[in-house]
Amino acid sequence: MAIMRGLRGTADLRVGEEDTALALGSGDVPVLATPRVLALAEAATVAATAGQLDEGSTTVGTEVALSHLAASAVGAGVRAEAGLRLVDGKRLVFDVTVAQTGGGELARGTVERVVVDRARFTAAARS
Repeated sequence: MAIMRGLRGTADLRVGEEDTALALGSGDVPVLATPRVLALAEAATVAATAGQLDEGSTTVGTEVALSHLAASAVGAGVRAEAGLRLVDGKRLVFDVTVAQTGGGELARGTVERVVVDRARFTAAARS
């Protein structure tokens, strides 16, 4: 299948205690952790390509630039949105935003992924 610019994906989260900086060790405050924001943004990129790849293919993250702009409390709803801006061979560049449901922007940036053969990639992983 051909991957085309403009693909979009979303990922949603209700912030739980396990998603906080305190729980993940990335800080000492009980608010949505930057690593969890990044994981949500990456999930939106994966959702954008779902059903668009050749059988046996997947994408893997290769580069991220993310600005975490505001805090979000436990219990808040959060949505990440990804839009595919650039297709350069097997390289995919997504613009991502993360916002609180009904509220303001929490983060924005870019996520780059590369299309790989799932079996070969997994076999080459070092233990």
